[in-house]
Amino acid sequence: MKELISTYFRARRFTFFKGILDKLSATGQKVKILDIGGTEDYWKSMGLTLGDNIEIVLLNLYQNEFTGPGFKSIKGDACNLEGMEDKSFDLVFSNSVIEHLFTKENQQKMANEVIRVGKNYFIQTPNKYFFIEPHWVFPLFQFLPFSIKVYLTQHFNLGHIPKSKTKEAALAQVNEIRLISKKELKELFINSEIYTEYFMGLGKSHTAFNIS
Repeated sequence: MKELISTYFRARRFTFFKGILDKLSATGQKVKILDIGGTEDYWKSMGLTLGDNIEIVLLNLYQNEFTGPGFKSIKGDACNLEGMEDKSFDLVFSNSVIEHLFTKENQQKMANEVIRVGKNYFIQTPNKYFFIEPHWVFPLFQFLPFSIKVYLTQHFNLGHIPKSKTKEAALAQVNEIRLISKKELKELFINSEIYTEYFMGLGKSHTAFNIS
């Protein structure tokens, strides 16, 4: 069920994004997209057809040597896009990555780099205040005491997070996730608009976007 819900919201979000992409491609010039933390499978699952006018660069902690036409894979750090020139991408895109950077300082670094290298951006992240934590898929997990989050992570398979083999691994896993509120996302991307996805009347996730 949770996969069906996630797929539904990804498809709705992509429909909104596709309207933005169509505006950027209306000029007839090639649109160069940097996808931070993305995969080729994601774009294919969304049914995007890459022609001569769209190029997607996938940036991850590893480089995939096998990519299809229109895709390029590079290894890099979202917090430090060294070697990339200012405004070198028409659009920077990211799904559910910025909450995996451990600290607010790192999240600000990523935001700064997104704004620096992208003429436009579309950055999505789960809502901190949604009642189901999206990684452990556990009600209000994000508000539990730290020690309890570590204990649960070490002893149980929860949601998308497999049971950690050691306490140290559980500590690292819990520390990795820092969910962001709508207010914090707006502070990271000051000039952005916020697109919110709702489930049962509550904000499930937020996307900061800025299209010139």
